Amino acid sequence: MSVPGHLNFYIDPARCIGCQACVQACTECDTHKGISMIHLETVDRAHSTQTIPVVCMHCDSPTCAEVCPADAIKRTPDGVVQSARKPRCIACNNCVLACPFGVPKMKVEFELMMKCDMCYDRSSVGLKPMCASVCPSQALFFGTREEIEAARPQSAPIDRFQFGNQRITTKVKMMGPRSVAGARPEHLDVTAALDPNPPGRSISLGVLNGSR
Repeated sequence: MSVPGHLNFYIDPARCIGCQACVQACTECDTHKGISMIHLETVDRAHSTQTIPVVCMHCDSPTCAEVCPADAIKRTPDGVVQSARKPRCIACNNCVLACPFGVPKMKVEFELMMKCDMCYDRSSVGLKPMCASVCPSQALFFGTREEIEAARPQSAPIDRFQFGNQRITTKVKMMGPRSVAGARPEHLDVTAALDPNPPGRSISLGVLNGSR
């Protein structure tokens, strides 16, 4: 089984209303043992109530897997990065510390790193991940690129992220403005979120959540 190639997972931060429906639904996935693998973060707690769902971005070259000394984290041929597997996982926390998106969490009671696996038991047969199936505002969307671009003509999917000198390409795509300063953004520069004037054709998180 594998995730059908025409289906993609999209995050639209501007649509998140902080209802936590995705977090609760995640616990219902058959492979999650009643534990939610996603959470919400507040984008700028001092100035806004805007939240963003934090799901695994399923990097093309996953840092979590690269730093795992036990080879416990696997990326399937369809691009989904799986949770760590026992008995290989040694609960060393390397993956937790290394992930630039802050996704993996160490579950002490299991001595195991667990994270979003795109509800692989569902997505691998073409069903929506649990979070996307219940999101009332469609901040989490699972479908074709044509479907989301038709529904959101002012937005465009971004799958390249800059963290300092590290450029990451992901399977999961984040929706951003189709045009910034008259040009389509090439990537999202996460470090530029601290800069009111991000360089070149990158965009900051501030653009995505509407705070600027």
